[in-house]
Amino acid sequence: MDFISTLAIGMGASWVSGINLYATVATLGLLSRFAHLKLPGELEVLTSWWVIGIALFLFVVEFIADKIPVVDSTWDVIHTFIRVPAGAVLAATAFGDFDRSVQVIAFLLGGGLALSSHGTKAATRAVINTSPEPVSNVVVSLAEDVLVVVSILLAVFLPIVIFFVVAAGVAVTVWVLPRVIRFFRQVFRKIRGLFHPATA
Repeated sequence: MDFISTLAIGMGASWVSGINLYATVATLGLLSRFAHLKLPGELEVLTSWWVIGIALFLFVVEFIADKIPVVDSTWDVIHTFIRVPAGAVLAATAFGDFDRSVQVIAFLLGGGLALSSHGTKAATRAVINTSPEPVSNVVVSLAEDVLVVVSILLAVFLPIVIFFVVAAGVAVTVWVLPRVIRFFRQVFRKIRGLFHPATA
C-alpha cells in the first residue's frame, strides 16, 4: 500500500477513534473481511474475528450509553484514557512497514488527532447535556456514529477527501478549544478528588 493510502487510513482511523474507537476498529475489520481490503502495516490484526466481535459488542454498549445524558459524559471521561492511546497505536500500527522513526511520528500525530476529536466530542456533549430534552443528545450521538463509519469509508476509498475532513475536524477543535480545556480540567479535578477526597 502506498504512502498516501497508509496516511489516510492511519490518520483517519486515529481521528475517528477519538469519537468512537469501537466503531472504528469494527468497521476496518469488517471492510478487510468482506471488501477484501488489505489494511496497511500491522493493522491486519483487526481482521481477527475475536477483535471484530469484541469491538462490535463494545460498540453496542457505547451505542446505548452514548444516548443517555450524563451517562455519555461519564463514559467520555473514562474513555479519555482509552481512545487517545488507542488512536496513537492505530496510527503507528498502520505505518508498521515503515522506518521506526516514521512510526514514532505517526504515534504522536495519531494521539494528537484522537485527543482533538475526543476533546471536541466530550466538551460538546457536556454542553448539550445542559439541555433538559433528550432528543438533541440522541441526534448528535447518531450523527457521530455515521461520521465515524463514513470517515473510515472515505479513508479507504477516497483517501484525499479524508484529509479535508480531518482538517475541518481539527479546525472545529480549535474553535471550541476553551470548552475542550474546561472539560479536561473537570476530568483531572474529578480524578484528583478520587485520590484526595475532601475531609470533613
